[in-house]
Amino acid sequence: MKATYSLLAVALLVGVTGCDGNRSAPAAVHADGMTIEVAVEPASLRVGENTVWLELRGEDGRAAAGAEVEVSVRMHAMGAMPAMGGPAAVTELGGGRYRADFELGMGGTWNIEIAARIAAGPTARVEGSLTVGSPGVRLKGAPTGASEAAGKPTPDDRPPGEFRIEPSRLQRIGVKVARAQKKPMTVSLRTVGRVVSEETTLEDVSLKVRGWVGEIHVDAVGDPVERGEVLFAVYSPELYAAQEEYLQALRSQQRARTTAAPDRADYLVTSARNRLRLWDIADADLDRVERAGKPIEHLPIRAPVSGYVAEKNIVEGAAFAPGDRLYRIASLTHVWIEVQVYESDLPLVEAGQRATVTLPYLPERRLDAEVAYVYPTLDRATRTGRLRLELPNPDRALRPDMYANVQIHADRGERLVVPESSVLHAGERSFVFRALGDGRFRPQAVEVGLRSGDEVEIREGISEGDEIVTSGTFLIASESRLRAALEQW
Repeated sequence: MKATYSLLAVALLVGVTGCDGNRSAPAAVHADGMTIEVAVEPASLRVGENTVWLELRGEDGRAAAGAEVEVSVRMHAMGAMPAMGGPAAVTELGGGRYRADFELGMGGTWNIEIAARIAAGPTARVEGSLTVGSPGVRLKGAPTGASEAAGKPTPDDRPPGEFRIEPSRLQRIGVKVARAQKKPMTVSLRTVGRVVSEETTLEDVSLKVRGWVGEIHVDAVGDPVERGEVLFAVYSPELYAAQEEYLQALRSQQRARTTAAPDRADYLVTSARNRLRLWDIADADLDRVERAGKPIEHLPIRAPVSGYVAEKNIVEGAAFAPGDRLYRIASLTHVWIEVQVYESDLPLVEAGQRATVTLPYLPERRLDAEVAYVYPTLDRATRTGRLRLELPNPDRALRPDMYANVQIHADRGERLVVPESSVLHAGERSFVFRALGDGRFRPQAVEVGLRSGDEVEIREGISEGDEIVTSGTFLIASESRLRAALEQW
């Protein structure tokens, strides 16, 4: 049966007198079937190379070999000084003994973190402090036999970093605390979008025959047009011949009506008329050909939809081939806004989210929109993704290529949040100060997440209901640094 080991964080002040040269005397801690002996070398820590010695034994007295042990010694950033330190080099010596070598780059108080894991057991973590010139290492918790009769920790028993300020002084310097709480969190992404025509409403005018442009009636980009309005006239030998065929079919139909089979030529008329209709000749113009009894040399070409001319690629007298795009017509009753968002923000965006659109030249106007589509591609040069908003434009206030300010509202559900003023950043780590009551405070490392307005999500480090400093954080941080620095004097 495998022995189960667990490591309990306890406060331990190692004595100065050593049993192995300049090493401090080991102190034993008994917890949950584990005996832990800790010593430091030299007994009074120095600037430069130092060593922590660990020995782990099980409840039966056997050495706890094969443990995964990690030791890290750091000093957090302070003012313009960056964070220092890092992981120590841990070596297993056999027989349940471990050695961790580290270097202290300057005087002062350093934080030490120890993590140990045996076999498939849980990882135990211990935090403490080391002070250059002072004996031993102080770890969180209370040592066996420590006096707790007073109900308050003594300066030597306090966990590392904990300190006390008189309540009357807290009021004078304006320190305020509040509870961390869970609440619905909505993240707002601010970006800029560009108005484009709705692609589903674009209509191209191109002919299926070869010809030449005659008189142009709509001759400028941006001109409004109505469905059926004449855009230009065209001369085409193919259209002219098709009109002749249509008139010949009509004359044959007239002659057939005087015979015994009056419906015999009807299919010829229908076929000739459909041919011209398929070549984009309007029924009204075909009726005019029928009434005139002769082909129209320059047939009118009409707008297939209502909207605005987005492109015009012809001039009078120009020749064109079948399929050439002569006009492009866009309807502006609905428009799209194409928005660029950073790659890191793409996980926050999805179709259906609400968005607010404002116009730089109409700042008092706010338009409600919705994310209609998130494009599956990424711009390789700018590392941005693209999404599309769709919104009505009845008064034509939004025009193609116009810029718009866009704010996307991403609902992230219920999160544990604190005021952003509560969080201090030191290098890659973040901290808050927990208020423990009776003027006592303790720095607490946290993992921050999303930000929304003046609030920030806390993913790890504190729990709902914990009281933290929300105002006067920098004053509390200065007090904590000062108390830590005085410990070495």
